[in-house]
Amino acid sequence: MKKMRISIVGLGSMGYGMAQSLLKAGHAVQGFDINPENTARLVAEGGLAQPLEKAMQDTDILVVVVLNAHQTNEVLFGDNGWVARLGPSATIISCATVAPEFARDAERRCGVFGIHYLDAPISGGAAKAASGSLSIMAAGSGAAFEGAAPALATMAEKLFRLGNEAGAGSAMKAVNQLLAGVHIAAMAEALTFGMTQGVEPAKFVEVISQCAGTSWMLENRAPHIVEGDYTPRSSVDIWPKDLGIVLDIAKSAKFSAPLTAVAMQQFLAASGSGLGGEDDAAVAKIYARNACLDLPGV
Repeated sequence: MKKMRISIVGLGSMGYGMAQSLLKAGHAVQGFDINPENTARLVAEGGLAQPLEKAMQDTDILVVVVLNAHQTNEVLFGDNGWVARLGPSATIISCATVAPEFARDAERRCGVFGIHYLDAPISGGAAKAASGSLSIMAAGSGAAFEGAAPALATMAEKLFRLGNEAGAGSAMKAVNQLLAGVHIAAMAEALTFGMTQGVEPAKFVEVISQCAGTSWMLENRAPHIVEGDYTPRSSVDIWPKDLGIVLDIAKSAKFSAPLTAVAMQQFLAASGSGLGGEDDAAVAKIYARNACLDLPGV
């Protein structure tokens, strides 16, 4: 596989793992983050440390793993945006959860500069990011897929090609996030409901994870509650954003999404209670508080 010069903006739990997997594959990788400690850590592991302007000019593939559409827009098109400074025919892999219309507009604006834009939201969590085992829901031109291929081959275990225009990847990610957010809230509700009936959280995980009521989110997040560990692998504050995008899309489609709206309220309650920076399993604390229950380790 051809070795590429890859820049990655956003070295949070997902972006850092992706950078690590790209480094392991032998690519020349440089990371950028608002936290200089994350950047320095990547350099210590073998990442490049070029001046920003030099990195922009040399980059073959730019991977953007920031929080939302606003941050993506700033990275790409802001006062110090990458798009106007990348070399011709560079490829952007845009991974944030954004509305499909934003992705379509970003593709058009990149095209003005001859830059390929791949609408490529990700799913799988930090551990899968570090092991190159993500699922990537991608849409874009054939040239965008071709340009992104060396990075995608390293970062993704499953690559879903969803169309030849941006927007389709973000639409599928919205569907995924609807389910993921609802499943986390439902897990928290079921686990705490079980506690009112004398079902211990550890026993809940042991039994339900092997029954029809399970889900990937239940199996992944419920153990955090059992362990009393709310270190943020994915934080509560992710969900008001992502479910907000889902509800905005639903509104524009004149589609009622009542389960999403209810889950959204639980995450908003958790965030408003000061839990926004904790692992998203902490939404269970809202149920526990309202039912006067004591969760493990809390």
